[in-house]
Amino acid sequence: MPYLGFAREDYEAFKANDREGPVHMLNLVRLRAQAEYEDGSVASGREAYASYGRLSAPVFARVGGRIVWRGSLEQVVIGPQDEQWDLCFIAEYPQPGAFLEMLKDAEYRAAMVHRQAAVADSRLIRMAPLTAGGGFGDVSANEG
Repeated sequence: MPYLGFAREDYEAFKANDREGPVHMLNLVRLRAQAEYEDGSVASGREAYASYGRLSAPVFARVGGRIVWRGSLEQVVIGPQDEQWDLCFIAEYPQPGAFLEMLKDAEYRAAMVHRQAAVADSRLIRMAPLTAGGGFGDVSANEG
């Protein structure tokens, strides 16, 4: 089952967790070879996602968003081998409300048409940034 958007209960849970400070959103995106526009427009998935990125960028910047990490998937070492991702990045928002503000923006909602046409499957994982460093087992970094 592909994941392309929010379930209502997930959106409400996100809103309810209105803690202070930045939020990181891990984005894993698998693109369609051919975009699927409702109006029949023709573009590759990459072209459609690029349109989404270009059109949503001013809103993303306006709410204080920035990309803090971007990578290219090389190999799934542990996990389902069929979960291959074309785009992997972490977007940072200054607080959870900034992400919600972006979602409500009319300009952003218009850009979403291209994302929906481009994406075959995705994961969007909310994370609280912690201090980097230490080892794998530095669980004290998770104490808040």
